Amino acid sequence: MREGFDYAGGGAEIDPVPPRATPTFWQVGHPPTLIAAFLYFDLAFMVWVLLGPLAPEIAKSLHLSAAEKGLMVATPTLAGALLRVVNGLLVDRIGPKRSGAISQLIVITGLFTAWLVGVGSFAGTLALGVILGFAGASFAIALPLASRWYPPEHQGKAMGFAGMGNSGTVLAALFAPGLAALFGWNAVLGLACIPLSLVFIAYLVMAKDAPNRPAPKALADYFRPLQSADAWWLMGFYAVSFGGFVGLAASLPIYFTDRFGLTPVSAGYCTAACVFAGSLVRPMGGALADRIGGIRTLSAVFAIAAVALAMVSVAPGVVSALLSFVVAMLALGTGNGAVFQLVPQRFQSEIGVMTGLVGMAGGIGGFYLASSLGIAKQLTGSFAGGFLIFAGLALLAWAGLFVVKGQWRAAWSTGARI
Repeated sequence: MREGFDYAGGGAEIDPVPPRATPTFWQVGHPPTLIAAFLYFDLAFMVWVLLGPLAPEIAKSLHLSAAEKGLMVATPTLAGALLRVVNGLLVDRIGPKRSGAISQLIVITGLFTAWLVGVGSFAGTLALGVILGFAGASFAIALPLASRWYPPEHQGKAMGFAGMGNSGTVLAALFAPGLAALFGWNAVLGLACIPLSLVFIAYLVMAKDAPNRPAPKALADYFRPLQSADAWWLMGFYAVSFGGFVGLAASLPIYFTDRFGLTPVSAGYCTAACVFAGSLVRPMGGALADRIGGIRTLSAVFAIAAVALAMVSVAPGVVSALLSFVVAMLALGTGNGAVFQLVPQRFQSEIGVMTGLVGMAGGIGGFYLASSLGIAKQLTGSFAGGFLIFAGLALLAWAGLFVVKGQWRAAWSTGARI
């Protein structure tokens, strides 16, 4: 009788249903779109800062002053900053994939025309800089393209991986000076169209808009996030972290050639080392922010960046300056990933326009740093003043985190660390 009872299950223990394994990062979202966003962003950033590595040769050819050199390399940054808002609007209206295709066609056409016609004046470099601004504005397209596929707990990694495309600045620093020495700097503009065209084709094949795209809003609604102080704080933090990164990426070839007399090729290698450091850690910054919180990550970022930039201002030689720049770029690259771990937690439904607004602030920060270094050099004969002022801005950002962290942690509830 007992045996029958046991066989029927009356006395047996019932095994609990095993918990379902949490999907890993690569099991959620849409990896082909993530890779397409990275490739698009990478090549766009390569040409966005192209005038920086070419600046020593362009300045020699066109007889530019220190202030003109600074403004030349800063113009793409400013144009990219303003165009990011336009791209943010396009992303929410027509979708990120189509917006990215339009932007890439504009950049390829502009570079090809500049190579064909030639750039023979300072005004011509500024006009080219405006066209290259469309490449810098890719930020407001590539990140929403990737972000919309991923849940909140994976936003830091997704945005960090796509945002690692800022490593394209390494490609410009590594290859542009050498190609300019071989073929002339104007030829580099045409050569850049080759990889851009290949990535454009891959983008069309691989990228796909996420199915949960928000419905288009009225034009006034796109700027509604600016009514929130949180938006301004995030923009300010990114103006320092990304502004420092891209401003240095554009200016370091000029710094190393003018300050230490390096050849353009050697200055390009030094710049590439610095930029590679900052690009490499961007996804790590997002992952670190996922783990310990964006605010805690940014607190360390701004403190380290301020100290490193202050050390640059008094660096006596190439080695000490290079080491200080690498430390600064490691911190700033980490900060770029951390800021964009926070943005979707607060503005998920407005991620397109907020990416544009925050990216615009970052571009303005980069324009300020690049142009101020040129002005400081022309007025005082030294770059030190420009670096010290930006170090002070990093300290202000660090102090700002202590103002907002209590309120953000209390008010935001997304399941991710703040």
